[in-house]
Amino acid sequence: MILALSNAALPTELTGQASVIDGDTLEILGMRVRLWGVDAPESTQLCRGADSNLYRCGAKAANDLDAFIAQRPASCKPVSQDQYERTVAKCFVGDIDLGEWLVRNGLALDWPQYSRGQYAVAQRAADRAGRGVWAGSYVEPWLYRACIRLGGRPAGCSDDVNAHP
Repeated sequence: MILALSNAALPTELTGQASVIDGDTLEILGMRVRLWGVDAPESTQLCRGADSNLYRCGAKAANDLDAFIAQRPASCKPVSQDQYERTVAKCFVGDIDLGEWLVRNGLALDWPQYSRGQYAVAQRAADRAGRGVWAGSYVEPWLYRACIRLGGRPAGCSDDVNAHP
């Protein structure tokens, strides 16, 4: 339910059943919600696992997030709105911050441009433990999108995911 609206037309809190759109986007009560401070691989993005085989790391992030939420209600505290008019929010299931959970499990990266490093400790823990993308190699999602915008699949975007071995 939307509890209240601010002057900027952002709800002060959204609580309800969350549907996972991708690794860092939910839909709650018909509203798209972008998780604040993190960036998960794109749905079509490939990473290399510990076995050097390619896998769809963006799809894995979305599937693992969906399994973690497991139809429990999510509560989101909006922070802003992005250029796609999605609400950007910190979201929780119970007392677990979904952004931190994603980063700690290596399914998303701390996005310091927005988070100011709030998830840096969780990211270091995932890196040290070799969880998720840290088990193999990947390209940061923001760089992957920039490569795609430049015209397709240049080296470093998809087939050569060795930016972070």
